[in-house]
Amino acid sequence: MTTPATPSADTASEPPRSKRDLLMAMMGVSATVVLAAFDSTIVSTTLPRVAQALNGMALYAWVGTGYLLATAASILIFGRLGDLFGRKPLMLLSVAIIALGSISCGLAQSMPQLIAFRTLQGIGGGMMIATAFAAPADLFPDAKERVRWLALVSAAFAMASGIGPLLGGAATQALGWRAAFFISPIAAVVALFLLARYFPRIRPLATQASSRRIDWVGSLLLVIAVSAPLAAMELAFAPGEHAHPMLALALALAGVAAIALLIPYERRVSSPIFPLRVIAQPEPQLLNVAGLAVGAVMFILIFYSPLLLQTEMGYTPSEAGLLLTPLVAAIPIGSIVNGQLFPKQSEPQRLMVFGGCLLAVGSLMVLAFGKDTSTIWILTAFFVNGCALGFLLPNLTLFMQMLSERRDVGIASALVQTTRAIGSAAGTALVGIAIARSSVLQGVRIGLVICVVLALVCAYLAHRVKMKNVLTRAAQRRKA
Repeated sequence: MTTPATPSADTASEPPRSKRDLLMAMMGVSATVVLAAFDSTIVSTTLPRVAQALNGMALYAWVGTGYLLATAASILIFGRLGDLFGRKPLMLLSVAIIALGSISCGLAQSMPQLIAFRTLQGIGGGMMIATAFAAPADLFPDAKERVRWLALVSAAFAMASGIGPLLGGAATQALGWRAAFFISPIAAVVALFLLARYFPRIRPLATQASSRRIDWVGSLLLVIAVSAPLAAMELAFAPGEHAHPMLALALALAGVAAIALLIPYERRVSSPIFPLRVIAQPEPQLLNVAGLAVGAVMFILIFYSPLLLQTEMGYTPSEAGLLLTPLVAAIPIGSIVNGQLFPKQSEPQRLMVFGGCLLAVGSLMVLAFGKDTSTIWILTAFFVNGCALGFLLPNLTLFMQMLSERRDVGIASALVQTTRAIGSAAGTALVGIAIARSSVLQGVRIGLVICVVLALVCAYLAHRVKMKNVLTRAAQRRKA
């Protein structure tokens, strides 16, 4: 098992930074995460009206699909580029891309234009996620200190994800759908200022020019390996005439072929875009499988709980949205408690075990929903699930960073974000199939049973991830 290297081993030396500068730098990182959350969620409530205005209902799904595919395909690449060239330039560039893309979406005159601009934003979103979640490792080498700041980042992302649809809906209703796309550029101004002013330029040391050479072939194979299977799921299970099973099969085969070619190729090149040492040990492998499970459970709850509340329990869309609020609002609470408990743990994987078990309990509480279920029970169930996710999301990123070498922090963080995204897509697709082949009630209940199973699987996998030796060796390095 690898142990985290000290910052001086892989980064250029810098003068000491004050607590105020560190706080402002992390505020800048949190502002970029808020921007990423706004960018991905603000369009959800405006898209139906946008599609009608641009006469593009047939292309409705591809506005979201293009964004998600571009994000998932780019996270790993930009995570690695951040390791090679530093994260500050990529964070600044990602803010600019999202802001310009959002303005372009607001000015779009047709649905294909909107899809193209949203795909561009997806690339910026992938760049932002890859760098923002790895940035705390540059500022806080001590994992026990870093976990509290990761809680801030996770809380900012969760809260912004909950606020985004409300802002988008309010702007659309008051000023028209184009106005919703101009919220992100306003947030981008704040993020750009904080990052440019306070986030330090930390340049990774590279003694050989070959260590900074971009692996273009590996990048192409990686994009195909990640995006082709996701696109295949979208095409295979699309409703009615929008389904293209043969094209989906071809894309799935292309993804498998890309993976088969990528692994031996990355072993041969001197500066791989995806260094296989990141997943060489059992612990990172277990964490990424857990990430798949967490992503699936989280998005099944977020996407299909409102459907259950509306179609089977009689709530209006606005009421369902309010009832779901604790799911998002409780994630920061769980993250903060996790951050307070983490420094006291000799085996911090127990916090993830607790989070997985709590998520299973929360999913069972949602599974028990019926027509006569009280509002208090509904709110409590979503609160329990949100707290559970607060114990899982920051630790997935933190543990991957702790298990990786210092030079691989970016790609390790990006990998777990990517597996979460793939799990999200797979989970929502599976439940969508169940609904299409049975009924809303039966399909959602099948999805919730899947959530319970996956949450318990996550707890079991976390139990097998041994972090005690990592903490012990890191403490020995600090003393030395």
